[in-house]
Amino acid sequence: MLSLSSEESKTPSQKRDVKQLVMVIPPASEVLSKGVKQVKEKRIRVRLKSDVSPDELRINPRLAKELNIKESIELSIAGRKKLVFKATILEGIPEGEVWANEELMKEKGVADNSMATVRAA
Repeated sequence: MLSLSSEESKTPSQKRDVKQLVMVIPPASEVLSKGVKQVKEKRIRVRLKSDVSPDELRINPRLAKELNIKESIELSIAGRKKLVFKATILEGIPEGEVWANEELMKEKGVADNSMATVRAA
């Protein structure tokens, strides 16, 4: 253990100005706003179902909320085809996929379980 001489123990410690120290710390609003990131689009699987109407696309509520989808949804397949549908938000659909009309998708050249990008239209 180190022992301090009597001279070293008597020297007053320097006090730091608290205001200067606090100025270095950013405000909470600035720190928290950087962490919020809005996702604009997501790659998912397109599942073909015969019970879905041709003008709708069924999507999971959590995925719809994440992508800020309320009424309409855009489906982009391999950067070649862009289709816009009415969004139907249902709880029973898995998060990683959307359900579309089987006949319409086959007419457009989209196979079951194809990868696509969805975003709010």
